[in-house]
Amino acid sequence: MSKTIYILNGPNLNLLGKRQTDIYGTETLEDIVSDCAKVGKEVGLSVKLLQSNHEGEIVEMIHDAREEAAGIIINPAAYSHTSVAILDALNTFEGPVLEVHISNIHKREAFRHHSFVSERAEGVIAGFGVNGYALAMRHMGALLS
Repeated sequence: MSKTIYILNGPNLNLLGKRQTDIYGTETLEDIVSDCAKVGKEVGLSVKLLQSNHEGEIVEMIHDAREEAAGIIINPAAYSHTSVAILDALNTFEGPVLEVHISNIHKREAFRHHSFVSERAEGVIAGFGVNGYALAMRHMGALLS
């Protein structure tokens, strides 16, 4: 039986493919699910993709992952830079955590250069577009093998 990986997405990522396509591209969350499922099959992982625009819901998803997931891939979006609550929840999770950003947050506004989530993550992938999720899946496979 394959191990389940939670792929958690923060605010406004439900609008992927429709909003700021010059920064985030034209692919959608559904495209990411499809790509990650394909990579998951290759590396023996299954995926559960979740998205919320609400910080507390993301905290609850992380709590659920404690019981159901072997690892977490998270794109906390704007909460990267503001949420101690998400960091605290991730610190209760015992498996590996990888952080993904579609854009290169270090080439953007100064307030985006710090991520609270990075303090917990085993690795950070930024600036590779939605391909960053597939890279994270491959690395998660290596971490869990």
